[in-house]
Amino acid sequence: MIRKIIKIDTEKCSGCGACADACHEGAIEMVNGKARLTREDYCDGLGDCLPACPEGAITFEEREAPAYDAAAVLAARQSKAAPLPCGCPGTAARAIRPETGAAPAAAPAASQLSQWPVQIRLAPVEAPYFDGADLLVAADCTAYAYGNFHHDFIRGRITLIGCPKLDDCDASEKLAAILTHNDIRSLTVVRMEVPCCGGMEHAVKKALQASGKFIPLSVTTLSIDGRILD
Repeated sequence: MIRKIIKIDTEKCSGCGACADACHEGAIEMVNGKARLTREDYCDGLGDCLPACPEGAITFEEREAPAYDAAAVLAARQSKAAPLPCGCPGTAARAIRPETGAAPAAAPAASQLSQWPVQIRLAPVEAPYFDGADLLVAADCTAYAYGNFHHDFIRGRITLIGCPKLDDCDASEKLAAILTHNDIRSLTVVRMEVPCCGGMEHAVKKALQASGKFIPLSVTTLSIDGRILD
């Protein structure tokens, strides 16, 4: 049948997972870090996911598609005996077994943190340490996942951390103010591989655009077992 159904532009999709959370029917899933309409018969065509997408990657189209199957949606909901705590694939429980060996004991590494506070929502908009700074904006899980985080990422940078899933404010507004009012030399974003962590990368890019400045930006993605993916 010809009916209205959503269309996802994977080029625009940042992988934040907001649309998957907003889709009460479960038609959208995160696949390889991108949103996908995996069950066309679960899509009711009402578009609850549209306003949730920060990138404008979701639109409507009319095309040949299977009819919306309300009974199948209900059955799928009931079959999920243990739903994820917040609907995000990144909250799935899993065990991590780090490599073990007979490495000799070493002295504790010195902290490379050079300023305080580090939480984005607590940081001042203007501070002397921001002038000429190389700014690190990191999802707060990254320092726990990557063992050499201080040496490889914090050292030589001013550090701000936050969580796009749990913070109760729009980080992009605070970051835009910091970029606007200070002479930031470079931006480094470190995020986790889980889809919702794409919100941190999105917030920084949105802030950079709002500031109207050209500041070199690099993004590093970490796996949950502590590997650098890109």
